[in-house]
Amino acid sequence: MGTRLARGAAPMSPFSGSRAAPGRAAGHGMWGWVGSPVLGVPLATAGHGVSDPLCVSPETPEMAFQRSHRLNLLRLVVLLLVALAGIKFLFRDSFTLELHKQVSKDSRFWGDTGDIVQDIIPQSQQVLEVPAAKRMTLKQKQQVPRDVSATEMRLVHLDLKGAAPRVSYLEQVFPLLSQLGANGVLIEYEDMFPFKGELEILRSPYAYSEEDIERIQQLAEQHKLEVVPLVQTFGHVEFILKHEKYQHLREVERFPNSFNPHVPDTLALLKSILSQVIEKHRRSTWIHIGADEVFHLGEGMDSKNWMSQHKGDVGTMYLRHIKEVLGFLTAQYWGLRVLMWDDMLRKISVGALRESGIAKHVSPVLWFYAPDFEAEQIVQFLTKYVESGFEAVWFASAFKGTTGPAQAWTPLSYHLKNHLSWLKVMQAVPRLAPLRLQGVVLTGWQRYDHYSVLCELLPVSIPSLAICLQTLVNGGFTEEAKRKVLDVLGLESVQLEQSTCEGRGAFPGVEIYHMVEQVNGHLKDSILKALEEESAIKGWFSPYHRKRQFGNPRNMESFGSKVLKLHEDWESFVRDLRAQLERIYFPDTVEEWLEENVNPYLDQLRDLVRDYRAIIRLKGRPKAA
Repeated sequence: MGTRLARGAAPMSPFSGSRAAPGRAAGHGMWGWVGSPVLGVPLATAGHGVSDPLCVSPETPEMAFQRSHRLNLLRLVVLLLVALAGIKFLFRDSFTLELHKQVSKDSRFWGDTGDIVQDIIPQSQQVLEVPAAKRMTLKQKQQVPRDVSATEMRLVHLDLKGAAPRVSYLEQVFPLLSQLGANGVLIEYEDMFPFKGELEILRSPYAYSEEDIERIQQLAEQHKLEVVPLVQTFGHVEFILKHEKYQHLREVERFPNSFNPHVPDTLALLKSILSQVIEKHRRSTWIHIGADEVFHLGEGMDSKNWMSQHKGDVGTMYLRHIKEVLGFLTAQYWGLRVLMWDDMLRKISVGALRESGIAKHVSPVLWFYAPDFEAEQIVQFLTKYVESGFEAVWFASAFKGTTGPAQAWTPLSYHLKNHLSWLKVMQAVPRLAPLRLQGVVLTGWQRYDHYSVLCELLPVSIPSLAICLQTLVNGGFTEEAKRKVLDVLGLESVQLEQSTCEGRGAFPGVEIYHMVEQVNGHLKDSILKALEEESAIKGWFSPYHRKRQFGNPRNMESFGSKVLKLHEDWESFVRDLRAQLERIYFPDTVEEWLEENVNPYLDQLRDLVRDYRAIIRLKGRPKAA
C-alpha cells in the first residue's frame, strides 16, 4: 500500500509545502516548472523567451561549464529532497487515508477513533500467516478489525433456540440494552438463521429472513451494540443432528448432542454453516464457536479407534477438532476474533493446551452461574489459562435461564448475587497480568438444549437484566444503580428476595411481565383451591360422579356459579395474554408457552365446567352404567 497518490490529487510542491496544480506555477507568476511536474527546475521568465537583463558580459566556456555543473548539483539535491518527501507523503497518505475510510465508517459506534488506530491488529491475531495473494482479497471482504482491547465489553446473550422474538420487539429492546449499559449482543441463532441451499433443512418454519438479519444489525449499529454471532461447532448441535440427513455425523449414534470429529463431512458441514453466518455479519468483529458440553465425546467407535491408534485422550481429540475450526476461520476471515466457552478446557492439561497453540487464536469465555461462589475458584482456572498462553479472557454470568429448565419466573436475588460474585473475580484479574479481561457475557438461556421446554421469557426477565447490567456498570448494586433501574424501567420499587416489582412499568413487554406474574402466582392456586377445597365439589361432584354422569342439580348449583365465574375470568385473561404474546412471539412459541404454563391447570377447570354443564342438563337422572 502507499505506492501512488490518491486519484485526482495534485503533486506536492517541495518549496511551498502546498499542492501545485498541474500546468500552473506553484509560487509567484515569474516562476514555472519545466519537465516533470514533480521533478522540474526553476527557470527565469519561463515561457517569455527573453534574456536575463542582468547578464551584460559574454559567458566563457569555463563559466558555462561551472554554471552547468552547479546546476546539475542543484538538480540532484532537489531530486533527492523531492523524492524523499514524495515517498514519505505517498506511504503516509495511502495508509492513513485507507485506514481512515475503514475507521470512519464505525466512528459513530466506537466514539473517538484515535484509540482505534493505536492497535488495529491485536498481536494475538497476527500469528497465522495468510498467503499474500489471498491477503488483499480477504482485506477487501472483511473490515479492518476494531481494537476493543481497552474497552470492557458487556454482551447480552439472546438465545434464539426458543422463544425467538419478532424483530419488531428487538426494535424496542435494543435501545433499552444500550441505555442500561450493554454495548453488544451475543446472538445464538440456531435454527432461526435463514440457512439456504443444502442447509435449508436446518431452518425453523419461523426463521428470520435475510432482511431480518440485516435489520437486526442495523438496529444494533444504531444503538451502539456490537453483534457477535454464536455458532455451535461441537456440542449442543441437536438442531442439526436431529435430521436424518446428518445422523451419520453423530459421535454416538443414538444421541444427537455432539459431532463425530473424525468424519470428514463434519468439518465440511461446519465450514458451510460458518460461512453462511459470517457472510451475513460482515460488520462483526467477533464470532463465538460455542464448543461447550460436548457430551459423550470419546464414546463413539471412531473416537475409541483414534485414541487407541494415536495414544491420545479425549482432551487432545477435542483440541484437534477446535484447531481445525480455528484454522478455517483464521485462513478465510482475516482479523475475525474468536470466542469459545471454556468448560471443556478446564479438564485439559496446561501442557496439552500450550502444545495445541489454540491460545493464539481464541479467547475462552469462563461461565459460572451459581449465586455465591468463591473468586478463588475462578482464579484457579484463570491461572491455568495464563500458563497455557491465553492473552485475554471473557466472563459469563446469567440474568435468566439457569435456575431450572421449566423456570417461568426469574429469581432476582439469585442472579444479582451471581454478578456480585463475578465482580470479586474481576478485582483479582490485575494480579494475573498480562492476562486481560476483554468482556462479560450476560447469558439469558431460553432452553437448556434444543429438546427442553422454555425457560423464562425475555420480557419477564428484563428487570433482572437491568439489575445485573447496572451492577456491572457501577461495580455493585449501588443506590445509583437502583435509581437507574427504577427510572429506566418505570418502576416504583423492586423486592429482590420476593422477585417482584412495584409499579406499572414502562419497558418493552411489560404487559407480558404482569400477566405472567398472575399466571405464576395465582392461576394454579386458584384452580386447585376450587377443585380440592370446595366441599360441595368433593362431596357431590367427585371424579366418580363425573365419570358416571350422576349428580343432584340442587347440590351442584351450590358451587356452579363460583366455578363458572372462575372459568370465565381465566379464559378472558388467557385471551388477552395470547394477544400480548402474539405481538412479540411467533405462533409456535405462543402455543408452547401456553401449553406448558397455562393448560396443565386451566384444562382441569375446563374439564370440570364441561362435565358440570353436561350433567346439570340431565336433571338428576339415574347413574350411568
